[in-house]
Amino acid sequence: MNTSTAHTDHYDPESSKIGMWLFLFTEMFLFGGLFLVYAVFRNKYSADFHHGAHELNAFIGTFNTVVLLISSMTVAMSITAIQKKNRKLAVNMIIITIVLALVFMLNKYFEWSYKFEYKLYPGSPVMMNLPQGEILFYGLYFMMTGLHALHVLIGIVLLVVNIFKIRSGKVHHERFSLLENSGLYWHLVDLIWIFLFPLLYLVT
Repeated sequence: MNTSTAHTDHYDPESSKIGMWLFLFTEMFLFGGLFLVYAVFRNKYSADFHHGAHELNAFIGTFNTVVLLISSMTVAMSITAIQKKNRKLAVNMIIITIVLALVFMLNKYFEWSYKFEYKLYPGSPVMMNLPQGEILFYGLYFMMTGLHALHVLIGIVLLVVNIFKIRSGKVHHERFSLLENSGLYWHLVDLIWIFLFPLLYLVT
């Protein structure tokens, strides 16, 4: 009797893509809940939210929006490159995406540092002396941008993993669902920021 067993490859790109889409929907529910809370308080404290938004740097917000839009393009280009068997270009596009993500995080670091320098953060004496609406605005600002920044960091980790997988040959033109799903995740990060930017920086 032949005791050898054939190696079974359980690679199923469609199932992994469905799983990723389900995960992305749960993420949208998470941020959707925060957007709903924001809308309720924005309606109740319109003037305070308007004043709070003017304390944010709209130029940095705009610049970060452009950075993330370009990063979505480069991650999409990496997927196209791997499908066309161009591993080198795929890796280079991922590296550019990571660099853009780090630029985004650096800008966010400076923006948050500015707020902390002026003691403008949740729980600070300065914050507690502000009107109730501004306290809520800054609380939501730190919560939503902080949660988004966490997603950016997770996205960077996923992209780094893809670089190693491509270079080792585990991700290639016939097996690229990991990169494709990572790209979907990165598009979500971009989409969330597209909603956050006008809500926080362009309050009228």
